[in-house]
Amino acid sequence: MNQEPLYFTDNFFSTGKTDIYNEQKEKIGELDLISMFSSGVDVLDQEGNIRISGRFPFLSSKWKIYDHQAQEIGSLKSKFAFFAEKYEYEAYGRDIFFIKSEAFSKLYEIYKEETNLVGKFERVSGFFSSPAFKLTSYTDQMSSQELIAIVMGVNAIQKRRRSNGASAGATT
Repeated sequence: MNQEPLYFTDNFFSTGKTDIYNEQKEKIGELDLISMFSSGVDVLDQEGNIRISGRFPFLSSKWKIYDHQAQEIGSLKSKFAFFAEKYEYEAYGRDIFFIKSEAFSKLYEIYKEETNLVGKFERVSGFFSSPAFKLTSYTDQMSSQELIAIVMGVNAIQKRRRSNGASAGATT
């Protein structure tokens, strides 16, 4: 079980490669942010091999996660909640995980069966020049790469929601 925090960031235009670091600021992999027009990310190991990918399929609101063989291994979706943020990640054939955050909080907790804490992530600043995430895992059920894809999925769902809200406000 890896409890060492990992740090990674999203680019301003959500395109290009960014590094994944451990607590000692050693590079342990990369994120390849596919395109600013179609949200997607590949999580690469130190050798540059794709380990996990995440993206929105065409006309879908669910963030799908794929393994290194392009097999779909999970699905992330937003859940309705008052004064909080909630997401549900179905890890196919393994379990269902819930991601929760209080309103206006930068801390998100990942639970198995809504009670067992398996990880957490938060938006941090100061470690990188652009907004960054700190991820800590307390489980062996999911790899760090899969958890990173989940974090980037939550981020992509939030961006999509903000974008849709801004365009709805502009048309009224």
